[in-house]
Amino acid sequence: MTGPETQPATTRPTTATPPAAAARPGLALLALALGGFTIGTTEFATMGLLTDIATDLDASIPAAGHTITAYALGVVLGAPLITVLAAKVERKRLVVWLMVAYAIGNLLSAAAPNLETLMLGRFLTGLPHGVFFGTGAIVGTAVVGHARRGHAVAMMMAGLTVANIVGVPLSSWVGQNLGWRVAFVGIGVLGLVTVVGLLALLPRTPAATGASARKELGALRNGPLWIAFAGCAIGFGGMFAVYSYVKPTLTEVTGLSVASVPAILALFGIGMTLGVLVGGRLVDRDVLKTVYLGYVSTAVALVAFGLVGHSPVPAVIALFAIGVTSQILGIALQARLMDLSPAAPSLGAALCHSSLNAANANGAFLGGLVIAAGWGYLSLAWAGAVLTVLGLAVIMLFGRQKITRVPPELLAQPADQPADQQG
Repeated sequence: MTGPETQPATTRPTTATPPAAAARPGLALLALALGGFTIGTTEFATMGLLTDIATDLDASIPAAGHTITAYALGVVLGAPLITVLAAKVERKRLVVWLMVAYAIGNLLSAAAPNLETLMLGRFLTGLPHGVFFGTGAIVGTAVVGHARRGHAVAMMMAGLTVANIVGVPLSSWVGQNLGWRVAFVGIGVLGLVTVVGLLALLPRTPAATGASARKELGALRNGPLWIAFAGCAIGFGGMFAVYSYVKPTLTEVTGLSVASVPAILALFGIGMTLGVLVGGRLVDRDVLKTVYLGYVSTAVALVAFGLVGHSPVPAVIALFAIGVTSQILGIALQARLMDLSPAAPSLGAALCHSSLNAANANGAFLGGLVIAAGWGYLSLAWAGAVLTVLGLAVIMLFGRQKITRVPPELLAQPADQPADQQG
């Protein structure tokens, strides 16, 4: 799962995408936001549909949870692989084809005759996820100009946040009343609508000057980046250990009705939105301190859920707190990864989503093992807290490298011009 992605004003790419002519930049960003909404809905919809999938495909809930892991693994592998292979592809064309693949993946998932086929469908659907956001960030920046890149990325990623307030609860409601397959068909159709919007509203945006697969691959030779990646992949999994199985936890342990789950998922989405807003302000002050705060507060919220999960009101409050704290952590980790990423902006942005979805896979997989072992759904909160603390330990022990700050005035200059000739 991911909150709005920010590219701090501390990283200067060595190549730039030429400005794109967009007569209606607001509508172009809206098309990208619709893509974020579509992707966010399908990424998290499975959590609200898990029991429906398990019942229909005659599988256990832990086994059905592997579909979440399969999607996340698709993101982890697809983000760097497709980014490297498509380094020279015109950006609008790439974004459009990524969304086409995404829509087809959802439609194939809806037709899956068994759990194994559904897992394959979710894996294939996850492949374009990180690349869409990474490339979309570049296109959005080209539309509004480098000086407003934060606004462009925030607008695009707002779709992901809104998905957790509207799209995911709506999918859960559709799954309960019309079937989980209808929910996936609806997301697939929404993806096709997004394709039309992207074709109509996005300007053509050439790949960055001098872009190549070799240059993107060279960006991977960065030890501190991979330490931050590992800390994120481990620590952020704590939230997913709980959220992946939130529906059966709320209905079988907390004692809430199935009909109340969509509203609680919407409340969780509101908490995530609040966390993004708070985290964004804290990140602007100090990225690494916000990373530490995010880890500690998320671990505390998970422990609280483990303690009060049997009582409806305290459980919902604790779940809301997990939404807030996890997104403070998520946006801080993304900012940290972007700070540490080398001169390959598309790959750096895509790796943010790879790491967060590696956390998704870790959390869902560990959660399935915990449930299968018979420890109960609330034990997921304790397992999640352990993952969160382990992620914090990785960052504290190995990931405190100083980052060379780039003067803001240099960021306004064409990035493919040597630094010593700028300004």
